[in-house]
Formats: sequence, C-alpha cells, structure tokens
Amino acid sequence: MVGSAIVRELQHNGYTNIVTRSHSELDLVNQQAVINFFDSERPDYVFLAAAKVGGIVANATALADFMYENMMLEMNVINAAWRTGCRKLLFLGSSCIYPRLAPQPMPESCLLTSELEKTNEAYALAKISGLKYCEYLNRQYGTDFISVMPTNLYGPNDNYHPEHSHVLPALIRRFHEAKVAGLEEVTCWGDGSALREFLYVDDLANLCVFLMNNYSGNETVNAGTGKELSIRQLTQLVAEVVGYKGKILWDKTRPNGTPRKLLDVSKATALGWTYRVELRDGIQLAYNDFLSNPIRAER
Repeated sequence: MVGSAIVRELQHNGYTNIVTRSHSELDLVNQQAVINFFDSERPDYVFLAAAKVGGIVANATALADFMYENMMLEMNVINAAWRTGCRKLLFLGSSCIYPRLAPQPMPESCLLTSELEKTNEAYALAKISGLKYCEYLNRQYGTDFISVMPTNLYGPNDNYHPEHSHVLPALIRRFHEAKVAGLEEVTCWGDGSALREFLYVDDLANLCVFLMNNYSGNETVNAGTGKELSIRQLTQLVAEVVGYKGKILWDKTRPNGTPRKLLDVSKATALGWTYRVELRDGIQLAYNDFLSNPIRAER
C-alpha cells in the first residue's frame, strides 16, 4: 500500500527513473539477495516502505515472526544502501514505537521514555531498531538517512484480510459483507473507547517525497493529521460510508490496544507540510478501491 502510493507520488512529481521490486521478486529478509540487488542497481535514493504488518491479532500471535522479519529486512536494506553509497534513504516506521502511556499528542522526543504497548511490542522494537540504525550510521559515517513515523494508514491497495488486517480496512470489509448478507448486527472488538488517528496513504507519500527533498536530521518526523476519534466513532463512520444500517455491538472481552495514539505533527507543519484528505473522504476512496478489486477483497 505505502510503496505503491510513493511510486504514484514520484510519478506525479515527474520522476521517471524509479526502481521497484515486489516481495515475489526480491525477498528483503535474504541478505545475499539484497546485496546483489544493491550491487546491481546502485540506487541514489531509497524509500524503505517494506514491512511485515498486521492488526492486533497478528501482532499478538506472531511476535517472533514480526520481530525477526522486520529486523532482518530493515538491517539488510539500510546496510546495503550505506555500503553502496546511497545518497539518501528514508525509513518508514510506525507510531507504535512510542510508549503506551506517552504524553498526548506524542512528540518525536518521547521515544524510549517508558514501556511499550505489549500487543505490538515486537513490531515496535523492530521499527525502533531500524530508525536507530539510520541515526547511528549518520553519526558514525555521515550518511543522510532519515525516518518518518506515520500514524494509522489506509487507502488504495490496503490489506482487507478478515484476521490480519488493521482496524479501518477490517471494518470496511466487515460492514460490506454484513450489508451484502443482510445481517442485522455486527460485533466489533473492545468497548470502542480507544482513540486513534488516521492518515490517507497518498498524504503520507506526499510527505515522504517532501522530506526526501527538504529534511535531514537524526530525529524522526511524525506523519499524521493531528486529529483523533474513538474506535466507536470510526465504526459508525465506516458503516455510514459503506451503507450498513444494522446494529453495532461490542465484545468487551477483546483487547482495546493502546488507549490513545495521537501524534504531535507540529514538526512536519513547521517544515511546511500538512495533510489534504479528510477521513470521511478517504474512507470513501478506500471503499471504492475495495469494491474495484474483488481479489484483494478476498485476501
């Protein structure tokens, strides 16, 4: 999802010499394959958007897989980029790197100040390692490697798997299927009180290209809207966009996750960037994308 959005943004800005690889073409966990790719292509600028991602279930049940695969692919790519003389690299992390009970909204400076959220700790530790490796290369070898920490993302090419997807695409699929099946009620996890922020993926891509051209520094840059809503409000909004009119029930035996995750986006704003797509409009665009690709909807 993120990689394809960055390609769209680069093409929109007139860039043509773009080198990409899908997972089937290049397994980034395979160190030798990554070394061979960088030795052959020698890219000047690298956007590292690849990651093993998933929702609260996937993160909680595949802890070792999430840590190993993300750590390996990050280190392989970042190290190979440095060794082959890459001029600049942008590493994409996640807002889950910040402490579970971080000050709200969360500034970049609160990283590693207290305990992480247990349900996605393995993924967070891997992402922290990636951004720190970029920082350490900058400090030791004078590289120009930067990192961006996006909030919850959604949009075209998202993953709509019924168990392994994130909350917003999962809700799109669940309410669509309930509407088609004529179900009178849909049950959602938790109590709906958790607060979340959402950023349309094309807005993130716009920020990534902007930062590649305008920012250098060891500290990460938060990517978000600076706006939040409760999961309960989100479910109502998605149901309205999808057109589901049944009841929404809550299974309070299921986890809520981190109580609140709002990013402080003042740093990006001060650099001259702001988001463009409002949440309702973005959900409509995402639902249209879901409907346009039955194969993706079945994953």
